Amino acid sequence: MDKYFAFQWHITDSCDQRCEHCYIFSEDKNIPLCEMPWGSMQAVIDNCEEMCAKLGRAPYFYITGGDPILHKDFWRLLPLFKEKHIAFSILGNPFHLNGEICKRLKDYGCERYQLSLDGLRDTHDKIRRPGSFDTTLEKISIIRNAGLRCVIMTTVSGANIAELPAIIDTAVANRADVFAFARYCPTSFEKSTHIEPSEYRALLDMCWNKFGEYKDSGTIFNLKDHLWTLWLHDKGIFKIPEGLGSEMIYDGCNCGISHLTIVPNGDIYACRRMDSAVGNVFTDRLADIFIGERMDKYRDYGSFEKCSKCELGRFCRGCPAVAYGYTRNLYSADPQCWKEVS
Repeated sequence: MDKYFAFQWHITDSCDQRCEHCYIFSEDKNIPLCEMPWGSMQAVIDNCEEMCAKLGRAPYFYITGGDPILHKDFWRLLPLFKEKHIAFSILGNPFHLNGEICKRLKDYGCERYQLSLDGLRDTHDKIRRPGSFDTTLEKISIIRNAGLRCVIMTTVSGANIAELPAIIDTAVANRADVFAFARYCPTSFEKSTHIEPSEYRALLDMCWNKFGEYKDSGTIFNLKDHLWTLWLHDKGIFKIPEGLGSEMIYDGCNCGISHLTIVPNGDIYACRRMDSAVGNVFTDRLADIFIGERMDKYRDYGSFEKCSKCELGRFCRGCPAVAYGYTRNLYSADPQCWKEVS
């Protein structure tokens, strides 16, 4: 993915679910729904292409919502991607998928379809909606039979952390191509479901053992959470290479580096998982936004209270969005980081 710049593009708020952790509906499930008009969508692609040309990258779109398939012009958008040879994946719901739909997605160049699995049946259906668990599992084979890769993503919180081993078993048993998880970002202080650092480290221990157990299963395990870098360093698996420049950022959170989010009203976010609006795609050139002062806030690595003092600061930095969710300060320490830094 090094040659790409990633855009997470929310084209509509319309959705069949009202998930407890959704950034759109978490505080108000009755808010007016927004959908980006077709003419504006074409302008967005032009703006993204212009920025990528300036950066020497190719655009990669993660099309989402809401559920992007519910956008009235969804099937006008995909031929445009194909015409322009733009790579993309879909992050959506399972409810409107069938063999014909998945084949159309494949024909237009879609590479992956990501579904969510946020617990076993009772937990998942409570977080999302009744029947969602069984429908999600049913659609994995339909996605794969069309030649698409099926990604299963879990949002880990205090509500489902104990079920993660069984979620991994379920993803493998249903032949998901990729499995990954990320932590829940609270949208308000009262919605915090805290996980202690020692508890989260133990979770990574368990997951690593599970991943080893399933190394020949055909499922790829994406180490999405940047605290995996800390865990791998603790285990001696990741070692900091010698002779690296002291100011260079080599890995970790890609906020401010290789990712932007665009939502249906055109607002641009440095990261959709926290309050980080930096402009509007209808009035601003993305290239100006990305290399400008408004994004520098997210590249001010010396201001990170804990990470700036850590030897792994150039490789990890945990998740500033999770830190923001707990403290409303993106520079505060990742609440699940167990490393002691003096």
